[in-house]
Amino acid sequence: MPSTVASAFRRRTALAGSALLIGALLTIPSLTGSASAAPTTYQPTWASVDQHPAAPEWFQDAKFGIYFHWGAFATPAYGSEWYPRNMYISGSNENNRHKSVYGDPSTWPYNNFIDGARDKSGNWVQFAPKLKSAGGNFDPNEWAQLFVDSGAKFAGPVAEHHDGFSMWNSSVNEWNSAAKGPKLDLLQLFADAVRAKNMKLLVSMHHAYNFTGYYDHVPTQSSNSLKKLYGQLGTTAEEQLWYDKLKEVVDKVQPDIIWQDFNLSRISESKRLNFLSYYYNQANSWGKEVVATYKDGFNNKGEVYDFERGGPAGIQYPYWLTDDAISASSWSYTNGIGYYSSPAMLHSLIDRVSKNGNMLLNISPMIDGTIPQGQKDVLNAIGTYLKRNGESIYSTRAWTTYGEGPTKMGGGSFTTPRAGTAQDIRYTRSKDNTVLYATVLGWPGNGASLNLASLANGKVNLTNLSRVEMIGNTAGSYINLPTRNQDGSGLHITLPNQPYSALAYVVKLTFNGQIGSTGTPSPSATPSPSASPSPSASPSPSPSGPVTGACSATVETVNSWPGGFQSNVTVRAGSSAVNGWTVKWTWPGDQTISSLWNGTQTVSGSSVTVRNVDYNGSLAAGGSTTFGFTGNGTAATPTATCTSP
Repeated sequence: MPSTVASAFRRRTALAGSALLIGALLTIPSLTGSASAAPTTYQPTWASVDQHPAAPEWFQDAKFGIYFHWGAFATPAYGSEWYPRNMYISGSNENNRHKSVYGDPSTWPYNNFIDGARDKSGNWVQFAPKLKSAGGNFDPNEWAQLFVDSGAKFAGPVAEHHDGFSMWNSSVNEWNSAAKGPKLDLLQLFADAVRAKNMKLLVSMHHAYNFTGYYDHVPTQSSNSLKKLYGQLGTTAEEQLWYDKLKEVVDKVQPDIIWQDFNLSRISESKRLNFLSYYYNQANSWGKEVVATYKDGFNNKGEVYDFERGGPAGIQYPYWLTDDAISASSWSYTNGIGYYSSPAMLHSLIDRVSKNGNMLLNISPMIDGTIPQGQKDVLNAIGTYLKRNGESIYSTRAWTTYGEGPTKMGGGSFTTPRAGTAQDIRYTRSKDNTVLYATVLGWPGNGASLNLASLANGKVNLTNLSRVEMIGNTAGSYINLPTRNQDGSGLHITLPNQPYSALAYVVKLTFNGQIGSTGTPSPSATPSPSASPSPSASPSPSPSGPVTGACSATVETVNSWPGGFQSNVTVRAGSSAVNGWTVKWTWPGDQTISSLWNGTQTVSGSSVTVRNVDYNGSLAAGGSTTFGFTGNGTAATPTATCTSP
């Protein structure tokens, strides 16, 4: 995981009048339009892979997944999953700890955690979990059952982190879990366990950073094998290895989702396109709809953008994903690790689903294969809620507004999960747009009047509202809520005495026909499962031409909707390499940025300045990277300038 990424999200859609509501419904991507048919064969070009349906219907239905950071990097149980990097940085906490417990990294290197060695006290240290059937504590089937009980619809491992240790039987990397350490093909064990529980398989790959910065404090190694582990083979060989590892994973376990961490933009464009086209062509041969995610280096035409530990402040299209962790301090297990509360994690899931996204939650097993009880408690709490209220989460879609109340969640990457209150409400709707779910993030009180402000007079016509119910204590049971009144401040619903104790409560509003319909033609039917929301017609990119200075920047609008739009900006180096870049432009009207990723922004009036973040500032001669943003207002493609210090 990257240590820091700056981005901010400040967009929320407001609607007034039932006519505006119907107009908005007619433009919700999941209700209108259809993507062009996906190619039967993909070519390694953006024009081809951009035709891939980024978020197939099964993915939009799934909502919740689980993965885990577990590997040799967790063996010291100290600091974080960045221990292999930080142990080589003189004066760091990890470096001091390493010298105290194991020895100087020059004589007790990271690969000892893989090969096995004795620490200064004489204890044998190695990442070598044993299956329960062999007398150990590790049982992948128990893990998979826990994930199912938690309500996850997709799950899988970090198959390789930045450290370069592959968790499968690799023929291209001798540093793998079948040849060393546990002597187990861990990826295959997890794939079998996950699919046996009818979950989709996610495989998480973080290896782009292995040779683009993670080990930049490690001395040059003497053997080619150690150079491979520490990312020192040279760019050409390392990029080929990056591709070969992905190809192995694709062919070996046929992942439904391949999730990739940052620094893809540092991989040559041809290699990235080779991977995407290979994965999509293989998926076609399997007869499967697959998902590739990204933080940089791809785009949201054919892939799904991932917010790390966060999400947008409001509803955002196209469909997106966040990966979050059960702990604030580390993605991998460490001694003394703490956890977010069950309400905070559950309410974050509810909030993200209301904003048109999925949540992938990370847990942190111990190296012997034990999942700590504190983590199980959070997962079980989420599962208990979803068993009762799953109809308000699974197979739903975002409504025209995500919710209301005092607790604001999201607003970019690296935003802390927060528990809501009894005044906070989040909305979802059925795919056919006939049922609206209002989830209350606390109990308002026995006999209290619950006010749904988004359903006020002048906002939604309720003449065709047929039933208002609360989901009962068991799935499929309902408590009738007959007393209600709509006025200019909202729909007021009288609640019963608290029927059961829960972390949130769901009010179900069922309509005869479309939600808020006034006789206006209904939205078109939901697209077929293979369809994906297609961007509306976009203005052409701003002119770029040849790179005449240190760098150039080209703005392209890739999606638009009433009151908002989404753009990608390509930054390209000139004839010389650049180490840092700054992009500037001026809006032609009242446009503003609501969210930004892969860059940091400052704004002065209509002038915008975006600077690189730590992982995408260095570009080879002729090389490129991208950042993106969503904006408020009418789509625009201003002419941008680029400078480099």
